[in-house]
Amino acid sequence: MKTLKDVKIGKTAKVVKLHGEGAVRRRIMDMGVTKGVEIYVRRCAPLGDPIEIMLRGYELSLRKADAEMIEVE
Repeated sequence: MKTLKDVKIGKTAKVVKLHGEGAVRRRIMDMGVTKGVEIYVRRCAPLGDPIEIMLRGYELSLRKADAEMIEVE
């Protein structure tokens, strides 16, 4: 299983499944991260957390703990 955390900077990935449950899963979905959406990993903070991604025409920063819940291909 490959997660968004494993995607290298400058690469694009497609969301396959969201893991997690409850409020955390709902928050990720409310930010536009849903099954089938293309995500471009733009950059990473100097210490590795958070990562900046682009999806649906906007930029979003995610903690690596949240990125681990997003399964991609």
